[in-house]
Amino acid sequence: MLLPPARGPLSSWLAATLRSDPGAPVSATVPSVPGRDTAAWEDEDLQIALWCCYELHYRGFDDVDDEWEWHPAVTSFRRVLERRWLAGLRCLAGGTDAVPAGKVPAGKVPAALRALTRRGGGPDLTGYLARQAGREQFAEFAAHRSIYQLKEADPHSFGIPRLDGRVKTALVEIQADEYGSGRAQRMHSELFRATMHWLGLDSTYGHYVPAVPAVTLAVSNLMSLFGLNRRWIGALLGHLAALEMTSTGPMRRYSSAARRLGADAQARRYFDEHVEADAVHEQIAAHDLCGGYAASRPDATADILFGAACCLALDNELADHLLACWGAGQSSLRPEAEPQTAA
Repeated sequence: MLLPPARGPLSSWLAATLRSDPGAPVSATVPSVPGRDTAAWEDEDLQIALWCCYELHYRGFDDVDDEWEWHPAVTSFRRVLERRWLAGLRCLAGGTDAVPAGKVPAGKVPAALRALTRRGGGPDLTGYLARQAGREQFAEFAAHRSIYQLKEADPHSFGIPRLDGRVKTALVEIQADEYGSGRAQRMHSELFRATMHWLGLDSTYGHYVPAVPAVTLAVSNLMSLFGLNRRWIGALLGHLAALEMTSTGPMRRYSSAARRLGADAQARRYFDEHVEADAVHEQIAAHDLCGGYAASRPDATADILFGAACCLALDNELADHLLACWGAGQSSLRPEAEPQTAA
């Protein structure tokens, strides 16, 4: 994978820096991060720059020297971006009634997560896909999801070495299922590739990054923010719990949509697998993972709920984007950049 095209001064500076010699001085002036005129999750330049910084810790880029992963210039730049990102997230989820005011007792965390994940009123993307979406719109939906789904579970796996005891065991149990329980062909990322192939999509890792808008990158960047910063381990666990606790119903409807559009069992397997697995994961994530972590770290309850609230709020923002575009008769994707070739 090559560095994606820049979308503004931040990502332009980063691209120029990453394509240079990591052993040479970084002399160019770092551009300032803009204020809050644009919501952080809608800021194209901010989100693509963050995504590129984070991707250095996953697969990297063919045209970037691996020495840049922990280079002080890049890590300092990322920290500046993250401060803006966190401020936006607090406005999105932390400054509303999504997170209960005051300190939630550790023993009440599973119940608080259930209440949070059962709140209604969000956009009905799953219903639209199940009843109305055509094949082209369903393919767009899969292209958006591929940004995370092709690395599914990886951001949350950063939490494993930061935990111990039954909490670590709970996370490993969930992650083992996500990785196919030792069978490569059953890894959830591989099952999603089968869905993409049915839709005629390119399943190359990162292929649709240039085509997706900021809000799609933001969904992925949220996981990386929590996963790569030990300070946010509680939020990472809350995020995972929210994913697992809101998955079963939507996955069943996605499978129904795919069946309506002609998908065979193999093309639907990704969705069907989650209907069964996430019904179990939901209980593990709420009680053993988040409940267990809160019991040992009572001061982490707010972080757990913040992570869950951010997950749900960003999912709603992405759903709003998709439905607004389709309602206007437009594509939800950006015009794809011209293909790049490695130097």
